[in-house]
Amino acid sequence: MSKLLVRSFGVSLDGYGAGPRQDLQNPLGVRGPELMEWLFQTRMFHTLHGPAEGKGETGRDNEMAEFGFANLGAWIIGRNMFGPVRGPWPDEDWNGWWGDEPPYHVPVFVLTHHARAPLVMKGGTTFHFVTDGIESALQQARTAAGDKDVRLGGGASTIRQYLRAGLIDELHLAVRPVVLGEGENLFAGLDLRAHGYECVRHVMGERAMHVILRRTV
Repeated sequence: MSKLLVRSFGVSLDGYGAGPRQDLQNPLGVRGPELMEWLFQTRMFHTLHGPAEGKGETGRDNEMAEFGFANLGAWIIGRNMFGPVRGPWPDEDWNGWWGDEPPYHVPVFVLTHHARAPLVMKGGTTFHFVTDGIESALQQARTAAGDKDVRLGGGASTIRQYLRAGLIDELHLAVRPVVLGEGENLFAGLDLRAHGYECVRHVMGERAMHVILRRTV
């Protein structure tokens, strides 16, 4: 069976996976981009998002960014990662944060309470909007992924739901040397050890400490 993985998820020293007041101007919240500064400098990021493929750094942070895209057949994301729209869809003009060709290139299952028809984008990405819960999204994603793995993109509240349910096999957290003080705390209300997670690897990158947590029970 394919694994459910969290990859390249930026987190502050005090546990925040996003800053406060997320909106169209601040999709990661105020000061949230500081959590991803390690990624923005990598060649992998430039290849996925930048106009100049081949640019960017090729150090340990880049290795971990590449690790995050290995053997993926599908993604799951929360609605906030798709866009800032809340409540019923006012229209279907919003197609995500990434333009006409999102960086996923595989099926993406968006958790939402409000139904919407699948959205086919350039480059192999199709957004499927799942209204019947996290386990249904995982089942659909695994079916789409086949013998490949499913990446859980976030945000923090979505990851917490899957952690509480014991459904995440492994997490790669990129711990940044910043203190946010407020925002969305990844670990709020969680006892990771009680849920069976242990640190099995840590790697020092140029701008982040990369920590691998694995569910061992």
